[in-house]
Amino acid sequence: MKIAILGGGVAGVSSAILLKQMGFDVSIYERHAASSNIGAGIVAWPNACFVLEQLGVLDAVKSVAGSPASMRRLSRSGEFLGSIDIELINKQMGYPSLSILRSDFQGILESKLASLGGFVEFGKTVISIRPRSAGQAEVQFQNGQAITADVIIGADGRMASPARRYVHGNNTPVYQGFINWVGVCELEGDYFDRIEVSDYWGVGERFGIVAVAGNKAYWAGGVACTEISPKVPAHYKDELASAFAGWPAPIQAMIEHTPLERMNKIYVHDHDPIGTWHRDNVIAIGDAAHASLPTSGQGACQALEDAWHLAACLKESSQDLPQAFAKFTEIRLDKTTGITVAGRRLAASLFNRDQEFCRVRNDISKNTDFQALAEAMATGWSHHLPLMPRQAREL
Repeated sequence: MKIAILGGGVAGVSSAILLKQMGFDVSIYERHAASSNIGAGIVAWPNACFVLEQLGVLDAVKSVAGSPASMRRLSRSGEFLGSIDIELINKQMGYPSLSILRSDFQGILESKLASLGGFVEFGKTVISIRPRSAGQAEVQFQNGQAITADVIIGADGRMASPARRYVHGNNTPVYQGFINWVGVCELEGDYFDRIEVSDYWGVGERFGIVAVAGNKAYWAGGVACTEISPKVPAHYKDELASAFAGWPAPIQAMIEHTPLERMNKIYVHDHDPIGTWHRDNVIAIGDAAHASLPTSGQGACQALEDAWHLAACLKESSQDLPQAFAKFTEIRLDKTTGITVAGRRLAASLFNRDQEFCRVRNDISKNTDFQALAEAMATGWSHHLPLMPRQAREL
């Protein structure tokens, strides 16, 4: 079976690895000229680490990742609002949680693909997908090339996915009313005495720092914003310094010590959940199917889950694509929809500009049962995966 994958990000490359491991003939096409590192970093939660083990890259990821122990919530003044015990999540799910720079993560995936004889064809921009014959589609590239395949996997992102347009008719993302400046900060000496996630909440602003090592972190500073304006990279640091003036010292350190070339500014979009991810021999996965906000904490993790489930469905029903695609959608739809909705709910709370609302929100956080919250997160993220508590796995 010949499989064409559109998109060389996490969903696309991890799908290619799993499918090549199963013996499928896989080609992968990416519109960018080289690997893209939008997003700065990711936390691979235990559900993602399960898939990384199936890919054969978990040890490689561990070698360059941090192991965050907790996820602390603080106010913009540094007041403690509570903490989620990440180790409790890890124990319940049986796998670690790992913080890693996106460039390192993408490099590990691409190296694994290369070890299987695969590679990403960069600079291949898809301009359209169109019906070619009964149940078959053809992919048209900007350079005039056209391809067909037995299966076309659209892992081509959230912003202008030709695959989503083909299966759904509309691929316009939804702007969610806030900006994220993101960056990677590497300091000369150790700055962090603990590897953890720190989430600072303001009034219409939020700043998150994810430590990867004692001297290394990635971060995101978010601000409510109703209008999309042209981006001027030379102004990013000044914009951040203005937006987060007076916030706690770790935030000032991230802004001060991150070079401009390691910053980006993103007007954050997602997609409304849809129930149809496939048409003919084309199926959308990852952000093309179910883009969620960064507040979900699960974007890359769900891309990895998609790759694992789709590979399993194709292996089981390679001679019946409608059945394989229908089973994949049945497995994945409810979980990804729930994650999208949860990400929107948290974003609406974090980027609310009402002072009284935010005061009440912070009080609620201080009175949260964080053990119950951690257990609920672990239960939700384990759905449709063969995970079990660590003690049971070690027997």
